[in-house]
Amino acid sequence: MKSIVIIPAYNEKDNIIKTIEDIKLHHDGLDIIVINDGSSDETKKVLEQNKIDYIDLPINLGIGGAVQTGFKYAFENDYDIAIQFDGDGQHKASEINKLVKKLKKETDVVIGSRFLTKEENFRSTFMRRKGIWIFKIVNYLLIRQVITDNTSGFRAYNKRAIEFLSKHYPCDYPEPEAVVLLGKNGFRIMEISVEMQERGFGRSSIRNWRIPYYMFKVLLAIFMVAVRRRENNC
Repeated sequence: MKSIVIIPAYNEKDNIIKTIEDIKLHHDGLDIIVINDGSSDETKKVLEQNKIDYIDLPINLGIGGAVQTGFKYAFENDYDIAIQFDGDGQHKASEINKLVKKLKKETDVVIGSRFLTKEENFRSTFMRRKGIWIFKIVNYLLIRQVITDNTSGFRAYNKRAIEFLSKHYPCDYPEPEAVVLLGKNGFRIMEISVEMQERGFGRSSIRNWRIPYYMFKVLLAIFMVAVRRRENNC
């Protein structure tokens, strides 16, 4: 089946090539498209120097806009499977086959989860774990599905999900919102346990002191998605 890896990247000049090399090492011939989300560093230059296929967004749209751009590209180019994969080195390319295998057999969307088993590969902060637990409860109440890792950006989608998300995708907090959006629109979602690692260079934009504020905004956005069923394009 025709498959592509979508990598959203914002200021990932120190991580992106290592990430792509990891994918090529484990999946030679798998198509890759990087969405350069208006990076202010030399991400674009690094991609050009290494002859990596990319789409250059003229301004920073945020993770939602970048990922939806990838879905639009995948839909327009008739891909059967799209794998969402972070550009910061946190995801392991060796785990991609797990998601694709489960996707082909059972479901529309597969989420790679750090929390499906009791052991994490690296220890996230207490506040993050608490936030993810709250998302799990809220999602169950809204769509009657237990998702242990709503914030994971390591996901695989079939053709039907690609088409839907190319037209309807949350802008602000896409990973947790997309779970509810997909569930409310009849898509089958499953999780599989994967190994992850700490990001390479740089740091997350959502640090401990911002997590309560982030949680409030995400929960509000999730409830709006649940009410409206579908979300406007970014």
